[in-house]
Order: sequence, then structure tokens, then C-alpha cells
Amino acid sequence: QVHVVESGGASVQAGGSLRLSCEASGYPYNSACMGWFRQGPDKERDKVASIYTGDGSTFYADSVKGRFTISRSNANNTIYLQMNTLKPEDTGLYRCAVDRWCGPVGMATVAYWGQGTQVNVSS
Repeated sequence: QVHVVESGGASVQAGGSLRLSCEASGYPYNSACMGWFRQGPDKERDKVASIYTGDGSTFYADSVKGRFTISRSNANNTIYLQMNTLKPEDTGLYRCAVDRWCGPVGMATVAYWGQGTQVNVSS
């Protein structure tokens, strides 16, 4: 059984920082694409960032480049999203996703989802 569990969401003021974590287990791949999506109020779900656990290659949405950093710990199947200089438009439910491969512009498909962790950024 696959488990995908996020943590780290909170309410912060604009300009602040947060670090999200996602631990995944039970998936049937030696290496995997793991990433983050977010959905803000009245918005569609968007890709944020992803990382291939095999070689560490990454993808970032234009809106977060230079502010967010995704990293991995293969030892415990965990990825992290360091979010700096947060903006109100970063507010949303951040969900962790797992798939076999990363696409050329981030995750094109998702096999497994976490429940999400809420990030609220106030101005």
C-alpha cells in the first residue's frame, strides 16, 4: 500500500519562509518523480516543483523560480520544499505527488497523491 504524507504547512506573513516535507512509501519504483502541486482559492491546481529521485533533476514553475527549492533524501523517500520570500499568491493546499517518471516540464501524470498541507500567506 502506498502512503504519501505531507507536513509543514502553516500560516505566515508575506516575506516569510516555510519548509514542506513529503514522505512516500510503498510505491513500486526504484526511482520516482516526486513533486508538489498547489491549489489556491478559486484557482486551478498548478505544478509547483518536482524532482527525480534517481538523478536529482528538478523542475520549477516560473512563479516560484528563485524562491523555492526542492530537494530529496533518498534514504527515507522524502522530499522537501523550501519556500522563501513567500507571497500571498502562494497561498493554497500543497499536495505531494508521486509517479514513475517526470515529464519534460514537470509531472505530466500522477500515480499517487497525498492529502495535502495548507499554506496561508498573509499580506
